[in-house]
Amino acid sequence: MATQWVPPEQYVKTLPMHAQYACFFFTDTDDRPLQLRCSVPATRGVWQWPGGNTDIEGESPFETAVRECKEETGIEFAGQPQLLAVFWSRPGEWPVAKVGFCFDGGRLTAQEISRIRLDPDEHDLYAVRSMSEWAQTMGTKEYQRLAAVQRARETGAPAYLELAPVRPRKES
Repeated sequence: MATQWVPPEQYVKTLPMHAQYACFFFTDTDDRPLQLRCSVPATRGVWQWPGGNTDIEGESPFETAVRECKEETGIEFAGQPQLLAVFWSRPGEWPVAKVGFCFDGGRLTAQEISRIRLDPDEHDLYAVRSMSEWAQTMGTKEYQRLAAVQRARETGAPAYLELAPVRPRKES
């Protein structure tokens, strides 16, 4: 099938749009995952990793993870990018699909964890728990995502997950 060449600035207007986010997966020295509890009304109470949306033109996923991690926790990640997982979800709360990248943040010492300073506009608590403790704390879908990322770190094989779109929660 032959198509006529179209200048890139015209062609991109015909492509589906997506939003992008990136985050870090940290554990303590006993390999217990660290997560932050969201305080934003639409997703209040959901456990997340340090990270957020790419909202700076030209910012790479890794640069997004580094910036957002520092903003949300005070942790200044200085390592190299090591991809653990890629996430994709259809439009839902967002009018476009979302693509996410999860990077390995490594293992934090107790002292490093104690220096975490949360942005109260985004998170109200952080916790380090064993996988079995997280299984009891989280919803099934959220836990499956956590388990997939933990497996990716253990095996060295990145995970790919197609996630259900996030729907806004109704305030009670």
